[in-house]
Parts: sequence; C-alpha cells; structure tokens
Amino acid sequence: MGKLRPGRIAPMFAAALLAASVAACGGGSDEPAASGQPAEKIKLTVGLFSDFHYAPLYEEFKKTHPNVEIVERRAQFNDHHKNLTTQLATGAGAADVVAVEAGYIATFTPLADKFYDLGQYGLGKRQADYLDWKWSQGLSPDGKLLGLGTDIGGLAMCYRTDLFKEAGLPTDRDEVSKLWPTWEDYSRVGQQFVAAKVKGAKWFDGPGENFRAMVDQAPVGYYDEQNNLVAGTNPDVKKAWDLSVQMLQADESAKLLAFSPPWNTGLTKGSFATIICPSWKTGSIKDAAPTTAGKWDVAAVPGGGGGNQGGTHLMAPKQGKHPKEAAELIDLLTSKDNQLKLFTDAGALPSIPALYDDPTITGFTNPFFSDAPTGKIFTDAAKALKPQHVGPKAGDVLTAFGNALQRVEQGKQQPDAAWQQALQDLDRIK
Repeated sequence: MGKLRPGRIAPMFAAALLAASVAACGGGSDEPAASGQPAEKIKLTVGLFSDFHYAPLYEEFKKTHPNVEIVERRAQFNDHHKNLTTQLATGAGAADVVAVEAGYIATFTPLADKFYDLGQYGLGKRQADYLDWKWSQGLSPDGKLLGLGTDIGGLAMCYRTDLFKEAGLPTDRDEVSKLWPTWEDYSRVGQQFVAAKVKGAKWFDGPGENFRAMVDQAPVGYYDEQNNLVAGTNPDVKKAWDLSVQMLQADESAKLLAFSPPWNTGLTKGSFATIICPSWKTGSIKDAAPTTAGKWDVAAVPGGGGGNQGGTHLMAPKQGKHPKEAAELIDLLTSKDNQLKLFTDAGALPSIPALYDDPTITGFTNPFFSDAPTGKIFTDAAKALKPQHVGPKAGDVLTAFGNALQRVEQGKQQPDAAWQQALQDLDRIK
C-alpha cells in the first residue's frame, strides 16, 4: 500500500517482509452453478509485498463467496514488482490480484492487454469515491480501469522520545516540529544529536527514505508531465542528493536499509532516532518493533509538509481464470468501510477523501505513538497534498539513486562518482 504496506513505498530500497505461502491459480469456471448445485470451488491468489492486514477482510469476502479459497503470497518489495514484470512478459505465474505500489503503477497501466478492465465488472461506479489523481493513476492511456486504489502515503516524521530526551532535545511533538522547518534544519538538529553521543543511536535509519521524501515534495520529481525523464537535470533532485550526502558525511545515518532484517532489529534496539513516516509506515513500525510501544511520537515532516510517499493499487492480471471474483475481491478490499478499518488497524491512509472528515479518523489517536493524533496529522497532510506526476519507470529511478547513496554510505564511491554512475544508470532505464 504504500505502505510498504497497504502503499504502500514502498520506499525505493524498501525490503518488505519475507515471502509467505505461494500458490497458483485454481481451475474452474466463472459460470454460475446450476440451480440447487453447490458453486464450484475457486482459488484466488493475492500477490503482495508486505502484510497489508487483509486476513480479516478475506474472511468477510468468504461470507458472500463460500466457494472461494484465498491464498496470499508475499515477496520483497523490489522482487515483487520485478517478478510481476517477468510474469506478464512470459504469460505465467501472476496472481489473480496483485498490489502495485505508486512508484511502479505507471509501468503497468500502459499494459492494458495484460490486465482485466475492472470497469467491465462494475467498478467504474467507484470513481466518485476517489481522489481524482489517485483514480487517474489506475487508468490505462486509453481510459480503461486497470487498478483500484488502496491508500496514499502523506508525510510526517516519527521519532523516539526516549532518545531525544537522552540527547537533550525536546520531546513534545509541537516543539519537535518547530526544530526543522527545512531539511537543512533537520540535518542541523541531527548534528546536535550525533554530538550528544547517545549510545548505539544515530539520527536516522538510512539516506534513501529522506532523499525520496525531499524529491516527493518538489513540484517536479523524476519525470515531467510529458513522461520525459528529467531526474538528472532537475535541480530539486540534485539538491536532495547533495543534502543526503551531507548528512552521510556528518555521520547521521545508521546505515540500515529500510525493511531489511537489520532495520527491523534497529527499530527495536533504538539504533536511530528519527524516520520519515508516511501514514502506512506507522503500521510497519508497530509490526516490526511491538516492544517499543510508547517510545515513539509523530511530528511534522521537514520542508513544509506536502508530498506523498507510497500508496498502492490492486490490479487483476488476465492470467487469472476468475476475473469476476477477482474484481469483487478488489472492490471489497478497497471499499470505504474497509479503508477506514485499515487506517485504524494498520495506518493505511485512505484514498477516499470523504473519510478525511470522518470522526473515526479525525479523532483517532495512536497509543503506540504516545497517543499522537495521527488521524488529524495525516488527513491534514492529505488535504495539503499536491500530487507529483509519476513516470513510467519511477520505481527503477528510485532504485538507481538509492543504490548510489548506498555506495557512498559504504565508502565504495565518492559522491561525485556515485552521482555520475546514477546518471549512467538512468540512461539505461530510458
């Protein structure tokens, strides 16, 4: 989902949870059973890149579809999307329902011949529910509805109050938000944290997520509106790069790859004090480090808010033999009621704007994050969001810059050389 979860961004180098059970599509027919005869058993596979917290919703679906068995399979974030590309090219192996994260959605929507048009199964009626830009992201170039949105990201900053206190920094979320109106201020406070020498802790997890957030806040990111790849010439991308490198050189990074096993361990051990936090990531933190409840809080993101990180669409590849049931499952998983449930259960910020004024969300406080009013924080962020155009290979571009920052962080390349290699990688992405 974005989550790297229901959006989840999944983040560009995000490595989500390990693979769960794998199963192929079942056989059978979509024709209704004859009168008085039990419906034929159907197996639907759902391909995800993390735990979207869908298990209770599958049980809800089975109440009206008792003949349907649902088997979920998960893969690491990048592998999930690369595998889907291969499966579509070879015509085999795709799940009946697949999650596609925001950084990759424009890679798949041009492939209208590979996915069922959900509009043919009645899901076009859902358009009025959605944010206009979120709905548009799920359309093919000729207007077919290929994906229905789950969540969006929004941006905030999660931080460890215990580590802030140990470093002599304020812990109140409003005071913390005032520390970093700009990303330069965020780095400056990070230098104060490093100077405090809190045992075992750095300022942030790794450079990739901060870099992505800075770019996400810019008017133009990696692509212009005409789908020209402009990442190498966009001054906002270079500014985000330079500041990310500066933070690495100031020893602010814990050098942990988001969603990797060491990152999960670092969450529990307190290896870093801050983490860029789209809404869905609050659920990721809770899932990965349940023993840290009450040690976290949520403040404003540097850079004046805005920006979207992650968010997901659900799509139905034509390799599936049961498009009607797949479309009905997508409809249920993305319904207004269930998007509301997934926010309170897993932090997945709805892509249905009518919910932003629902008291269940606006009044929601998260006990795991010191009772932070995450409902208000993230709905305010969503209302202020100015969506950025996402180009056809944005996910690959994110990976190229992420790998370059990792090379700098690991001492394998100097910053200028890493930047130049990233630009060469972009030429190959074209």
